[in-house]
Amino acid sequence: MARKLNGLSQRYVAALRKHLTQGPRASLRPAHGLGRRAMALGLETLDLARYHERALITLVLPGYSPGTRDRMVRRAGTFFAEAITPIEKTHRTAREANAHLNEMIQTLNRRSADLAVSNRELQREIVQRKSVEESLRKSEQHYASLLAQSRQMQEQLRQLSRQLLSVQEEERKMISRELHDQIAQTLTGINVRLASLKNESTLNNKGLQKKITSTQRLVEKSVDIVHRFARELRPTVLDDLGLIPALHAFMKTFTTRTGVRASLTAFAAVEQLDTAKRTVLFRVAQEALTNVARHAQASRVEVRIQKLHHCVCMRIKDDGKSFDVERLLHSKGNGRLGLLGMRERLEMVGGNLVVESSPGKGTAVQAQLPLDKARAGGGGSENFANAGRANKA
Repeated sequence: MARKLNGLSQRYVAALRKHLTQGPRASLRPAHGLGRRAMALGLETLDLARYHERALITLVLPGYSPGTRDRMVRRAGTFFAEAITPIEKTHRTAREANAHLNEMIQTLNRRSADLAVSNRELQREIVQRKSVEESLRKSEQHYASLLAQSRQMQEQLRQLSRQLLSVQEEERKMISRELHDQIAQTLTGINVRLASLKNESTLNNKGLQKKITSTQRLVEKSVDIVHRFARELRPTVLDDLGLIPALHAFMKTFTTRTGVRASLTAFAAVEQLDTAKRTVLFRVAQEALTNVARHAQASRVEVRIQKLHHCVCMRIKDDGKSFDVERLLHSKGNGRLGLLGMRERLEMVGGNLVVESSPGKGTAVQAQLPLDKARAGGGGSENFANAGRANKA
């Protein structure tokens, strides 16, 4: 490489000498060729300037007048300018390429920034879509659960409807049997007695008074049976006197019929409830006491009605056998109809039912109904705790 550079330096001196010797008509082609050669060797403008300076010192300075030196320096400058033309063109092209590259880099940076923004927006959209997908998945699970619950409730309603129809049919059979076996026979006996009295009245009056008295007893018995049916279907005392007297009368009959001691404690303001709510409380108590008589084998049952915070709470507690509440509620047998009926009645008027049963503690049925704010004032307690015991005695 040093030999090439040295050869270039010598060729530069020789070409410059020839150019200065030929004068103004000298060609600049050799200078251009030297420049291309220097560029091929990797020289820069400054390197070629050093060669030019050494050549001037060698060729121009010794033995020339000042004027001649000035002309020779100017022609040498023209030679140098032509020699560095290839290098300068390369530099200019490089600068232009560099400028273009810078523009491309700036454009690329802008596009990279735009792409980064788009990427962040895409990531946010992906997160949002994942959130939406998760919400949809949860909604699907929720709706699937609701659908399963709906199907279960539909099945329960079908079972309940069948059981209701069965119970209604049984009730009709019982009423029909009672009417046929008791009232119809009693009325037939009355008719026979009246016919006999009609015949005997024309023959003699002996014993007529006794037969009339017997017939009156049959009529009174029929009236009592009809009244009992009416009370069981709808106690008139509930409409005429209110919930507390109706419960009092029912529990007296309950104790007489079953031997289970029953007590009632209530607050007077419960009568301020509307007819529908008082009817629901009566039916729930009636059904709960019927269940006690049928299944609990209890010796004592307490009914307590009290006012809580904006609600009326009725609690029926016995000391009898316990049972599995959840199993009975979810079973498909008729045994659950009483509990479901109580719960349905309460829910129809905005209330709720809670049943608790545990071994050794008996069963507690608790019904809660909302108490209107306008009617939520206090009220005294009416205690019928000894009613059942007195009736049993």
